[in-house]
Amino acid sequence: MNEAWKNIEEGAVIKHDITKSPRTGDWRYMKPEIKKAECIGCGQCFSVCPEAAIDFDAEKKADIDYDFCKGCGVCATVCPKKAIIMQKN
Repeated sequence: MNEAWKNIEEGAVIKHDITKSPRTGDWRYMKPEIKKAECIGCGQCFSVCPEAAIDFDAEKKADIDYDFCKGCGVCATVCPKKAIIMQKN
């Protein structure tokens, strides 16, 4: 398992402020989908999302707000369990 994220310097992680994030229009080509059964709630995706579009549900599983998600795929790239897959929108 790649755990390089644990060595990220403080301040290098994007600060989440959903009020400053623009809403996504109908132009998004790809979108991440979470396989909830495989999500371990580690927070790696949350830490790297440039749009602050990821939060956690009541079961402490990642949850994506598609009103803000731009479909960049960074979350899918860093997920250690490959619980996030990119699908055509």
